[in-house]
Amino acid sequence: MTDEMTARAAFLREMVGQAGEIALRHFRTRPAGFALKGPQDPVTEADTEVERFIRARIARDWPQDGFLGEETGRTEGENLWVVDPIDGTDNFARGIAHFCVSIAFVAGGRTRLGVILNPATGELYEAGAGRGATKNGAPISVSPNPPAQAAVELGWSTRVPREAYLAAQTAFLDAGTNVRRHGSGALALAWVAEGRTDGYAELHMNAWDALAGLLLVAEAGGTICTGADRAPQLWHGGPVFASNPLLAPIMERIA
Repeated sequence: MTDEMTARAAFLREMVGQAGEIALRHFRTRPAGFALKGPQDPVTEADTEVERFIRARIARDWPQDGFLGEETGRTEGENLWVVDPIDGTDNFARGIAHFCVSIAFVAGGRTRLGVILNPATGELYEAGAGRGATKNGAPISVSPNPPAQAAVELGWSTRVPREAYLAAQTAFLDAGTNVRRHGSGALALAWVAEGRTDGYAELHMNAWDALAGLLLVAEAGGTICTGADRAPQLWHGGPVFASNPLLAPIMERIA
C-alpha cells in the first residue's frame, strides 16, 4: 500500500468511527416516528447529519476528491468516496441494532478501500485492495460451505418487480440453500466476508450500499460480481452478488 493509500486508510478509519458516534447518539435518542422517502423507504435526521459530517471531513482533508452519497448527491473529483451514512435505516428507525455506516474509496475505476461499521455492536470491518479483510483488526475469510449447507441473504428493492424477487428466492431454495433477510445489504456483505453467511444477492443495489462490502468479500477470499465500481452501474446501481467460491455459479446464475 502506498504512503498516500495508507494515509487515506487511516483517515477513513478515524472518520467512520466519528460518523458512527453520531449515528449511535441518534439511535439512542431517536423519536418514536420516522419519515418515508417513498414506499418502505424511511429516512431519519441521522442519515442526513452523518452524511454531511463525512462530506465535510472529506472536503477538508481531500478537497480534490469527488463524492457520491445516498442523501446529498454527487460531486466530481479526481477520486471518489462512496458513502451510505446509515444502511439499514428501517432497522435503525425501529430500534433494531442491525445498521451500519458504509464508506468506499474508488480510484482508477476500482474500489481501493472499504469500511463498514455497526456502531451499536462495535463491529468494524475494513478492507484494502490486495491487503486482505479484517474485523476489529483480526483477519476474516469466507465460509467453506457448499450449497446444501449454505445460508444466503437476498436483498429486496422496490426497483425490481416483486415477481423477479420471488423467482430468485425460489431458485435459491431449489438449489438447496436457506434464505434470510436482515435489512442491511452492506452488513449482509460484511457477514459473507466473515463467513457468518455464505452468499448475498440483490437484483438492484446502489453503489453506496455495495462497494465497501464487495471489497471485503473479495479480500476475504470470496467471489463477487464485476462492474459495480464502474459506470454505468456506479451511478445507477444494478444487480450484485457475493459468495464463497462454492456458491459462486449459483449466485451468478440467479442474480
